[in-house]
Amino acid sequence: MKNILVPIGSSDAAITTLQYAINLAQKIDANVYVISVFQEFSRVGGMSKVNTLLKEESENRIDAVLQSVDKKEVSVIAHPIKGEILEGVKRFNKHVPVDLMILSPRSNSQREEVYLGKTSGKLVKETNIPVLVIPDDEIFKIPGKILMAFKDGKFSKKKMLEPVCKFQKHFDSKVHLLHVETPESTPEMLEVSGKLKKISDSYTQTKNATTYQGVLEHFKSHDPDMICVVRRKRGFFKKLWEANAVLKRDFYTTKPLLILRVQE
Repeated sequence: MKNILVPIGSSDAAITTLQYAINLAQKIDANVYVISVFQEFSRVGGMSKVNTLLKEESENRIDAVLQSVDKKEVSVIAHPIKGEILEGVKRFNKHVPVDLMILSPRSNSQREEVYLGKTSGKLVKETNIPVLVIPDDEIFKIPGKILMAFKDGKFSKKKMLEPVCKFQKHFDSKVHLLHVETPESTPEMLEVSGKLKKISDSYTQTKNATTYQGVLEHFKSHDPDMICVVRRKRGFFKKLWEANAVLKRDFYTTKPLLILRVQE
């Protein structure tokens, strides 16, 4: 895990999110890349000056955030990127392979009833980059216990588990597996791959209507420092794919949420 990406929006949480990323990067010897996206208008009709102002505004926003954090001698590289946020992140990932993207739940939204705002939700659902969603005002601490919830136990590619393995290696994190059997589960889904067994410290199988309900039932008994789920098209966020924003009534956690890449 060498490259951490932090897209910053207009919310006050940008400073906290970046500081969390820097503190993590210091522990695992990673680089931090900060991007702020700005829309560019057509140059027809004298819009060049407007585009210049928009780029300067984006640069100023990044500078203000950078001046408010302690870089701790970590390599922190900032880029204003023109275009739409999703395409900007995908374009950046082609040039600099991103191992982990750290997001604020609401990078632009201020609505209290929202867990994931539209921007963060779009990045979670429409990229295939591992994501760590940091609660507002979260200060980095070593994830001693990770509760990893999943419905399908097949993890054929080791790359899917890289972020969890990295935390386990660097922080000696204890990974507690929660295998949720739902009405949709098949016998194949109830099998657990050897790659997953190797990193587990405990294994629990439970029956619930959804993976999220399984997390709710077992959260208190495990008392994790971090929750880990899998970004599968028919997995954890299945019922939340329709809209990018995710309301707290549908999903909410006060712990950092690690979302692994989808198995293709």
